[in-house]
Amino acid sequence: ALRFYGSYNVTVTGITIQNSPQCHLKFDNCEAVQIFNMTINSPGSSLNTDGIHLQNSRDVMIHHTNMSCGDDCISIQTGCSNINIHSVECGPGHGISIGGLGRDNTKACVSNITVRDVNMHNTMTGVRIKTWQGGSGSVQSIRFSNIRVSEVQTPIVIDQFYCDRSSCKNQTSAVALSGIAYENMKGTYTVKPVHFACSDTSPCSDISLTKIELEPLQEHYHIYEPFCWQAFGELYTPTVPPIVCLQNGKPTSKPILSDDDLC
Repeated sequence: ALRFYGSYNVTVTGITIQNSPQCHLKFDNCEAVQIFNMTINSPGSSLNTDGIHLQNSRDVMIHHTNMSCGDDCISIQTGCSNINIHSVECGPGHGISIGGLGRDNTKACVSNITVRDVNMHNTMTGVRIKTWQGGSGSVQSIRFSNIRVSEVQTPIVIDQFYCDRSSCKNQTSAVALSGIAYENMKGTYTVKPVHFACSDTSPCSDISLTKIELEPLQEHYHIYEPFCWQAFGELYTPTVPPIVCLQNGKPTSKPILSDDDLC
């Protein structure tokens, strides 16, 4: 509905965007952006209606905003850094996502993202990082804190095998994920509490989990256990449910990065 390109020192406040045919609010190649006291309102069934879409932008603050849509409430794409999101209501929708990154063997760089004091209700995921096989680059220094979820399918997701069609080609290279902190996440889920699907050749490292309490909305009703694949990190407190699949320490081997991989 509304796009800002190559803009500096932008403030968006006090508006409502309703029933957008696609993305509601988009920022590309922008710097020093503030978004607050606004409402985004589209049905959960409306396809590809991201709430706020960020790409190649830095120093962005989003707060005191209510979003309901048919895709990601907030989508953070490649080239984003120093993004601060807090005091946001999300749902229905797909949650708050970093990615998908690395599509068509591209390089992606995302760093210094903070998401805190967020309420999510009736969303597909809570906080998610998704990358395509075959990409390069890195995602690092990510913090999700004080997240409340209610009737969320899968509250915590890392998916390095993201594919939005029936099948995607298997590839070995991947965007490297490291330094991802989950703190004080509580509430109810309907499918699976945690899904960490990381790359075989570039495992996720330095994942930290603190004060995670996720309960099934309906006990024993088509509920899956936490899933981890090639995910390394540390549990700083006991979790509910126990996330025993997270591997302690660091991966034994990391791929040799070329200059093209470095951000």
